[in-house]
Amino acid sequence: MKKLPIDEAYLLAFLKRLLRTPSPSGMTDVIVAIVIAELESLKIPFELTRRGAIRATIKGKKSTPSRALVGHVDTLGATVKFIRDNGRLELVPVGHWSARFAEGARVTVFSDTQQFRGTILPLKASGHTYNEEVDTQPSAWTNLEVRIDARTASAAETRALGIEIGDTVSIDAQPEFVKTGFIASRHLDDKAGVAAMFAAARAMRRAEIVPPIDCHLLFTLSEEIGVGASAVLHGEVSELVAVDNGTIAPGQNTSTYGVTIAMQDSSGPFDWHLTRSLLKLAHDNKIEHSRDVFRYYRSDGAAAVEAGNDIRAALVCFGLDASHGWERTHKDSLTALARLLTLYMQSEPLFRRDQAALGPIGDLPPAEIEPRT
Repeated sequence: MKKLPIDEAYLLAFLKRLLRTPSPSGMTDVIVAIVIAELESLKIPFELTRRGAIRATIKGKKSTPSRALVGHVDTLGATVKFIRDNGRLELVPVGHWSARFAEGARVTVFSDTQQFRGTILPLKASGHTYNEEVDTQPSAWTNLEVRIDARTASAAETRALGIEIGDTVSIDAQPEFVKTGFIASRHLDDKAGVAAMFAAARAMRRAEIVPPIDCHLLFTLSEEIGVGASAVLHGEVSELVAVDNGTIAPGQNTSTYGVTIAMQDSSGPFDWHLTRSLLKLAHDNKIEHSRDVFRYYRSDGAAAVEAGNDIRAALVCFGLDASHGWERTHKDSLTALARLLTLYMQSEPLFRRDQAALGPIGDLPPAEIEPRT
C-alpha cells in the first residue's frame, strides 16, 4: 500500500469549477456533464442511470466483490411556489434548509426558456418603511420572496417574462478561497467531497495503481431530497463508503482540519468492521482524524441500505462549519479525506466471504464479547 501525494491545486481548482455550476436537486444535467468530462480526462470508464446518476469504475485485480465510494453533486435550492400580485415570487425549499440562510441570497431563476437574476428578501425588507417590524417578523419560507431583476410589478408582467410556478431557483454559491486555507461558500455539501474523490482518483491514476478489487465512484443526483444512492448500486458491491460533510458545532467531535469517520447518523450505526478499518488506516498512516455521531443527518449510505442493498456502509467526512447555511471548510480537511480514500481503495476487501450475498460464516471473525449469564 502506497502513500500517494494529493494534488491540492487540482482539488481546489476542480472544487471551484463545481461550486460555480448551479445544480439544485432536479436540475443536475450540467454538473453531470462536467463530472463526465473529468472522468474522461482521467480515462476512468463510466455508465449513467436513466436519470443521470454516474457509476464510474477504477478496475481492480478482481471484479468481485467490489467496493464503492459515493458523493452527491446535487445541492439545496428552491422552487417557485406562487407568483404574487406584486410580481415577486413565493418559494418552497428544495432540500432541508432554513429560511434564515436564504435571506439576502442572490439567485438565478430558470424558466423554461431563459434565466433571470434576483434576490431573496423578507417580505418586510426596508427599515425605512417597516421600522422595527424588520427585526420582529418570523424567519419562515412563507415570509420570503424573490425580487426579480426585471421590469415587473404584477403577476401578469412576471408571467409575460416567461416565469411560471414550478421554475427552479438556484442559490449563488459565492465561493471565496482564503489565503489561510479556508474555503467559504454555499454548496460545499457535497461538492467539496466530490472534489476530494476526484483528487484521490487522480492520485491513483497518476501512480498507475491497480487496486485489489474494482472500486466504483458513484455520483448521485438527489441526496438532498433523501433519495441518494438508492438506484445506482449493483449486487456485487459489498462495501460502500459515503463521502460527505461532518458538522463542526458545540457537542460534535468533527475534525476541522482532518477527516472524520462517522460512527452513527440518524439512520443508525454504520458497519462495525468497515468503520474500524477506516479508523485503522487513518491511525496507521498518521492522517489527522476523529470519530463523530450525528443526530440529524442522513447520507447516501443510508439511502442505499434503506433501498434494500445488503452492503457494509460507512461515512467519511470533511469538516464543515454551518452546514446547509453559510458553509466553511479547510483545504487540509479535504486533503486528509482524499489521502484516506486512496488508502482505502488500495486496501484488501474486509472479508472473502462477502463475495457471495449468502454463505457460511467463512472468514468473519468470531465474537469476542462473552454473553452475560
